[in-house]
Amino acid sequence: MMSSEQRREVGEGSSSSTTTTLAQPSEHDHHQLSSSPPQLSRYESQKRRDWNTFGQYLKNHKPPVPLPQCNFNHVLDFLRYLDQFGKTKVHLNGCVFFGQVVQVGPCSCPLKQAWGSLDALIGRLRAAYEENGGLQETNPFANSSIRIYLREVRDSQAKARGIPYKKKKKRRKIQITATNNNEVNSS
Repeated sequence: MMSSEQRREVGEGSSSSTTTTLAQPSEHDHHQLSSSPPQLSRYESQKRRDWNTFGQYLKNHKPPVPLPQCNFNHVLDFLRYLDQFGKTKVHLNGCVFFGQVVQVGPCSCPLKQAWGSLDALIGRLRAAYEENGGLQETNPFANSSIRIYLREVRDSQAKARGIPYKKKKKRRKIQITATNNNEVNSS
């Protein structure tokens, strides 16, 4: 394979300079020429979108809130604001489906953001806050009020669907030693 310099020399030495072939850039050349940033992971892309959405929410707040003045109350307001875009049916206490695992008919209970979505969102925003220059000690997404709010959402949604939330316990793996295996195999 000829280098681009060799092809240029061949092109200049030929009688027809219009038929000069250009060298295809190698993978190494492509990285040097390319000015596009590397592809972000799904998590990083979502974190960036979430951060921009929160920033836009603060700008549209009445009155607008500069990011350094944002506190946990603004975060709680943002989470409540997001409920209007939710897709999870949360039955109210008087609904015939309250506490039922399966809904067999329509009801007028509100759609809200699922607890798991909110929990993941807060995790991404908590990380984005610190990556964008915020101090860990003043991170409004790490405030205990946010954890309490998320716990209340989790419990109320589980109760409304009749699903008790139980924290998964880590199972310990029991290892069988080689001597135990030999005893089992010889029996």
